[in-house]
Amino acid sequence: MIAQAIKQIQDELPHGVRLVAVSKYHPNEAIEAAYACGQRVFGESKVQEMTAKHETLPKDIEWHFIGHLQTNKVKYIVPYVTLIHGIDSYRLLAEVDKQAAKVGRVVDCLLQLHVACEKTKFGFTPDECRAMLEEGRWKALSHVRICGLMGMASNTDDIEQIKGEFRLLSSLFHEVKATWFAGADSFEELSMGMSEDYHEAIAAGSTLIRVGSKIFGERDYTKA
Repeated sequence: MIAQAIKQIQDELPHGVRLVAVSKYHPNEAIEAAYACGQRVFGESKVQEMTAKHETLPKDIEWHFIGHLQTNKVKYIVPYVTLIHGIDSYRLLAEVDKQAAKVGRVVDCLLQLHVACEKTKFGFTPDECRAMLEEGRWKALSHVRICGLMGMASNTDDIEQIKGEFRLLSSLFHEVKATWFAGADSFEELSMGMSEDYHEAIAAGSTLIRVGSKIFGERDYTKA
């Protein structure tokens, strides 16, 4: 089932779009099955769980942290994380920089934008993101690299609303790139789209889709 699901998704992806297999709450065996199909990028949202998997699974896996990251947990993932999707404050970005400096790494990060209707989702508002970038303190951080934006659409059956939110994220990506990262080839990632809406996200310009249940089945949240 896992192999078939990954092949189906990979066959659908246009050039330049990558799959992040969201493996949170799923056991090593499920990740190993996906790995055997050639999948190398996996997304986790709990620091302790991701670290345990990193220590026991193949070392060529790219671990993407896709959840809400607390500043006091940053130090545990900076030695190995490939990409942090959910930078939702300057304070968090500065902490990643501080901890990455201690281990001699430059950690790639995405700024999380809040464009959905739900108040429970994290992220900068568009204006907060613009203000943080314009203020400029981030330019002095030498151990983080801002590589793009991440966001989630509203949890709704209204496809037009979802498409509109993805278009807004895409527009913000192009605005931020043109205004603050025009000369930065590394600013190229737009992480949006999950199992139920990744087709709409790709159409709007996503470069990273985060798909879990469509690959691994429903998660067992009792193990969270």
